[in-house]
Amino acid sequence: MEQAALIIITVILALGIFSQWLAWRIQWPSIVIMSIAGLLIGPVLGLINPKEALGELYSPMISLAVAIILFEGSSSLDIREIKGISKSVFRIVTGGAFLAWVGGSLAAHFIAGLNLEISFIIGGLFVVTGPTVIIPLLRQAKLKPRTAAVLKWEGIIVDPAGPLLALFAYQVIKVMTNENIHYHHLWTFFIGALIAVLLGYVIGFAVSIMVGKGLIPEYLKSPIILSFVLICFTVGEVVMHETGMLAVTVMGLTLGRTKKYVSSIGSISHFVENISVLLTSTIFILLTSSLTREILTDVLELPIIGFVLVMLFLVRPLSIWISTIGTELTIAEKLLIGWIAPRGIVALTVSGYFASILLEDGYEEAGILIALTFALVIITVCAHGFTIGPIAKRLSLASTESPGILIVGASSFSVALADQIKQMGIPVIIIDSSGDRLCSAEMKGIRTHKGEILAEHTQYDIDLTQYETLLAMTGDAAYNALVCQSHIPEFGYQNTFALPVKPNNQLNHEELPIALKAHLLFGEDSPFTELNRKINIGYYLKSIKINKKDKIQKDMLPEGVTPLFIKKKNDILTFVTMKKGFSIDEGDQLVVLSKDKEKTV
Repeated sequence: MEQAALIIITVILALGIFSQWLAWRIQWPSIVIMSIAGLLIGPVLGLINPKEALGELYSPMISLAVAIILFEGSSSLDIREIKGISKSVFRIVTGGAFLAWVGGSLAAHFIAGLNLEISFIIGGLFVVTGPTVIIPLLRQAKLKPRTAAVLKWEGIIVDPAGPLLALFAYQVIKVMTNENIHYHHLWTFFIGALIAVLLGYVIGFAVSIMVGKGLIPEYLKSPIILSFVLICFTVGEVVMHETGMLAVTVMGLTLGRTKKYVSSIGSISHFVENISVLLTSTIFILLTSSLTREILTDVLELPIIGFVLVMLFLVRPLSIWISTIGTELTIAEKLLIGWIAPRGIVALTVSGYFASILLEDGYEEAGILIALTFALVIITVCAHGFTIGPIAKRLSLASTESPGILIVGASSFSVALADQIKQMGIPVIIIDSSGDRLCSAEMKGIRTHKGEILAEHTQYDIDLTQYETLLAMTGDAAYNALVCQSHIPEFGYQNTFALPVKPNNQLNHEELPIALKAHLLFGEDSPFTELNRKINIGYYLKSIKINKKDKIQKDMLPEGVTPLFIKKKNDILTFVTMKKGFSIDEGDQLVVLSKDKEKTV
């Protein structure tokens, strides 16, 4: 039994991460790949059933994982994200959620055929979207910041609210249908919810003080905060079932707010984010592989399909359009937000809990709740996952241009490089803290931003969604390294490059590791000072079309010619680094710095 559980956990962990990687490679929504993988190894092929193998540990494992995911999402929220759209967000998470509750309840009653009591319970649960499904979609679609912020905030704020609405509806129904339970019983619900809010705030505030005063050593910060998240969730669940999610959300919001004042808290977010990605992959496969073939058969029944279609095309759009009347959102933004509402882990886990307690209370119709929830999850995940990108582009709410280049530091050479990239139809922006240094770039029509790239507010001042490669090209080597290191989580290690500053005789290139050479731009004899000197005395950047596939060594090029980057046929730019060779395919364009404007390679 122990070995079986060990094998199942290992397989699910590996399969979850492989699903994430495969989704990235083929540009599919990751939650779709994870759902397919879970269904294949579970009900379709019958290879494993985690629920049976893990026994009593199954539900607590999923609950704790959901707690960490919710904490990660809520701690990443920043009020500056919704600058100019705060009214819309408030309306959607309040009035919009209420309208979705009523609409979902009526759909469950009149379309799916459930009685009113069960309908209002499950209708409350189905207002959730959640970070487990929304954030992967936002990452995939590259939405503009305003629209992405609305969907992100709605998903994280409403995620714990859904189970609470369902629990509230259940308590009301118990009062109305059981003569032995009086209305004062509802006070226990409100007191439990209030305790959860206070618990999350107190623990979040206490942790921020401990970190701020240096009471926790650096190497223990992430483990200790993770432990407090689990404690916060567990105590909340002990106080009242389904309030643990509310407690960790409030804790995350509290810590997220203190990140502005306690900088070291922000450094923990990358660790929690990595854990969250791992857990999202694992939990989705755990849930889908634990379904039975009977549930899959029930999903195909006409009332269930009809319910899902009404939720997709009527309830969601109406709740968004009505709740956002007179707000800052444009028609295009309302159309997209009114369409995107995938359900995920929270809906699946909590529906199982309510199905079991309702069956115990004698509601036989509750047997279809899991099938109903799974149908809503899988259809919304597929429908919204595959359409968010095309619809966002059609509505001009996502980047439609080629992946762009972000250059840090305005100098003679960086402006010339940006101008060449711009002429080739690739988006480019130069960021510098000096307006004087940016003047020459602005005269050439290059997009610029005056500001500090390391300042946290920069990401809220400009839309950097379309830029996938970062070039740190200032005259300060330490600053270039810091910029690259700080932005690796956003751009990726393979897309961050720095321009060396020291000349060849001051930098021992033989001692540099190969991994570092792959991220230092251009040649050993082309540091910041030399490249700018050449531009100032009349060197040119020019593009040369390649007619054959070849692997070129830098010493094969004519004297005085410095290779800079290669533009591939798919408009992707590959920058030349300190590695000795680089490959060129037929049809590519090689951009070089040369003294002779007409000279060819």
